[in-house]
Amino acid sequence: MSEPVNILLVDDQPGKLLAYEVILNELHENLVKTASAREALEFLLKNDVAVILIDVCMPEFDGFQLAAMLREHPRFKDTAIIFISAVHLTDVDRLRGYAMGAVDYVPVPVVPEVLRAKVKVFAELYRKTRELEQLNSQLERHVAERTAELEASNRRLLLSEQGRSLALAAGQMGSWEWDVEAGQGTWDEGQYRIFGVAPEKFQVSLQNMRDVIHPEDWAPLAQAIERMADGEPTQQIEFRVRRPDGEIRWCTGTAAASVDAAGKVMRISGVTIDVTDRKEAEERQTLLAREVDHRARNALAIIQAIIRLTRANQVDEYVATVEGRIKALALAHTLLSNSRWQGADLGTLVAEEFGPYRSGNKFETKGPNVSLTPATAQGIALALHELATNAAKHGALSSMKGKVSLTWQFQSDTLTLHWLESGGPSIKAPAVRNFGLKVIRTSVEQQLGGEAKFDWNPRGLRCDLVIPLRETAAAAASDEPQPAAGGGNGSAIPLSNVDKLRVLIIEDEALVGIMLQDYLREFGFDIVGPVCSVAEALAMARTDRFDAAILDINLGDGPVYQVAEILSERGVPFAFVTGYDADSVDSRFREIPVLQKPVEREMLQKLFAQTADRLAAADAERGARRVSAV
Repeated sequence: MSEPVNILLVDDQPGKLLAYEVILNELHENLVKTASAREALEFLLKNDVAVILIDVCMPEFDGFQLAAMLREHPRFKDTAIIFISAVHLTDVDRLRGYAMGAVDYVPVPVVPEVLRAKVKVFAELYRKTRELEQLNSQLERHVAERTAELEASNRRLLLSEQGRSLALAAGQMGSWEWDVEAGQGTWDEGQYRIFGVAPEKFQVSLQNMRDVIHPEDWAPLAQAIERMADGEPTQQIEFRVRRPDGEIRWCTGTAAASVDAAGKVMRISGVTIDVTDRKEAEERQTLLAREVDHRARNALAIIQAIIRLTRANQVDEYVATVEGRIKALALAHTLLSNSRWQGADLGTLVAEEFGPYRSGNKFETKGPNVSLTPATAQGIALALHELATNAAKHGALSSMKGKVSLTWQFQSDTLTLHWLESGGPSIKAPAVRNFGLKVIRTSVEQQLGGEAKFDWNPRGLRCDLVIPLRETAAAAASDEPQPAAGGGNGSAIPLSNVDKLRVLIIEDEALVGIMLQDYLREFGFDIVGPVCSVAEALAMARTDRFDAAILDINLGDGPVYQVAEILSERGVPFAFVTGYDADSVDSRFREIPVLQKPVEREMLQKLFAQTADRLAAADAERGARRVSAV
């Protein structure tokens, strides 16, 4: 069971504090009651809290003043604050509250279910955030320990392996000597091995050494030698060796000068250490840290989309639906995490998802072993969860005699899942496509490039999910973005002067794509997409008409930079959306706006703020013309 988090209740009326405590006791969190803003501040200076419930009207400091003080403190700038008010608040009051950092309002009389649901969501988000911080801290500690070990190892090598015999024994070191007056050099066997050349075929000369040193590293290396010739006794430099077979090796070179009685440099001796393994280990650690951050942001973005897009008639129904969808997502992530994100077994995924329905032989499954890529596992998990939820509410699983059969086949790189319900109540096709059905179609058809076929047979729903499993797509999905200087963070997209703007959305996370689509439609735009693959995006970028675009940087079949190039050539403004940090964006696009996942509605709105203002002005002008015409 998760450790309880602190929930701070601030109200000057003991009766109301007691009421909040009774309502929130079911959450089994640590409820802390304070009767004034001063008491609340004293507690916060010593403790962390997940959520703060503040009464707007209090003596000494009102709720707005307390919220403003908290937001000025770095520890509480992201803490969830919910205002509770028995006074009717105007829109101005609400805007003031949001400006002070509030995340929500709850009017009095308080509806217990609503208050519990809101506090529960923010408490869980706080708990998950702390878990991610702990994981990140462990990773940073591991990197620091590993770096310290490597540095200590290098110091020991530099101190103990000065001679040729020790360099040969190490296997990753070579020693050399250069006669300054004669202009000749000698290498030992280890040096030849590091440079990948044969002693009988390679003559040690400045020109030949220049041919095997990486072109970008030759000038710094030559400058270090010149400094030694001018009197500096020792030098250490890092450089790359370009072997004749094309392989690149990273090396650290340490050199010391020998001088005559007059102080003139006679010879330079040195040791070369092959540090390629260390370099690759450091790069892997950096990529791992970036990937952990990327996956955490993507997961938060999907959870954000689930919370925003889920609809329900009652609070309990809403909470249960959200929890079910997040649980399905978490199940896929757990299986992928156990395999180090190499793949998830479909049979295990099905068994875990439908475990609650297996009593009474109501559920039958059959199919071969299939390993799913991360994107495919997530999409199938959400689709199967929606099918099972629908069956439990309206289909076969809602009846004592009802049964569900799920079978699958894998042929010619195509996975086909057959869902068959029987023995349940008579059904018919829904009059409108609900969100669950939209999740299934979007996850399978747009995100995975497959097809979802529904047969609303009165005797029971039949559904076929046909999904291509392409190894090339799985390989491309694991490609890391290449770090580059820059990474845009422009404030707004410069859009053309048209009345009805069309915005292209390129996003392979189905739920995130739907959420972006809803956001932009709320802003008054027409939507093209969402597009889930680079291939489809390239085709649309070349031929379709739209006025702006939102691009997720990494899709299932690769990065979108080629699409970005086409948009730039066409003069179409666009912005990037990514779970990676902005510095990972290709340096060619350093001036392009970047939104990090999870995407905040306010940040997206700010991106299009100039356009919104212009459209509003145009509407006002048209209205004025109509009035004058009358």
